[in-house]
Amino acid sequence: MKKIIVPIDFSKYSEYALEAAAILAKKNNSEILALHMLEMADGLFTASDAGQKPKMLYFLKLAEQKFDEFLNKPFLEGINVTPIVKQSKVFSEVSEVGAQHHADLIVMGSHGVSGFTEVFVGSNTEKVVRYSEIPVLVIKRKPNTLSFDTTIFASNFSEEAVGAYLKALKMLPKTAKIELLYVNVPGEDFKSTSEMEQQAANFLTKAEGNLDRLNTVNYVSDYSVEKGILNFSNLVGADLIMLPTRGKKGLAHFFEGSISEDLVNHANLPVMTFKI
Repeated sequence: MKKIIVPIDFSKYSEYALEAAAILAKKNNSEILALHMLEMADGLFTASDAGQKPKMLYFLKLAEQKFDEFLNKPFLEGINVTPIVKQSKVFSEVSEVGAQHHADLIVMGSHGVSGFTEVFVGSNTEKVVRYSEIPVLVIKRKPNTLSFDTTIFASNFSEEAVGAYLKALKMLPKTAKIELLYVNVPGEDFKSTSEMEQQAANFLTKAEGNLDRLNTVNYVSDYSVEKGILNFSNLVGADLIMLPTRGKKGLAHFFEGSISEDLVNHANLPVMTFKI
């Protein structure tokens, strides 16, 4: 993990994300790309009036000064931090900036149950979390050690989720305990025990070429996927939830509708998503 991008809106939640990124950066000797989207009226970007240019430069200078003050944190000491101020109101560009700089991870802060903080609302949340080609880690509270000792990878074990699973393994320390999870829900996607076990075996064979992790697969039944994941994470004392995402098509198979956003908002622990 060489580069971590952190969108900054000067809230305490983006500070939580920045501190989480700092912990990861120290563990992996990574660079942090601190990104602030400078919100200005559309007219300032498109105006041909020369008088508007000094006004735009003035606001840009103020933002840069505030940004420098925000980045003056003790936990960033010894870390290579690159500040980026982008003149845009569209936070969907976060993933684009990450791709341009070849970032390995996006770390964002969240209110939790109340939804994403300030700039991360509505469609912007979906565009960053659901559409990003880069893995996204969402932080809800001030991190301590940010230990990922017990991690859940929730999936339907389809073949298209193999790539996300392999990316997830690379993000974890070798000492981490990973619990694979399949949530069986009522309805047309309901599967028998033998069907779930066969699907998990096929998945692991495709992903790793063996069944060594078959004993780490957990099958739970619940009224919704979200409830199943949250209940299981509480049961095992998980430190992190990992999910495959399918971009514009929604989350893979049973991760449809608003499951990703609901889980991100309602889970108290960090959630990391991977595009498939």
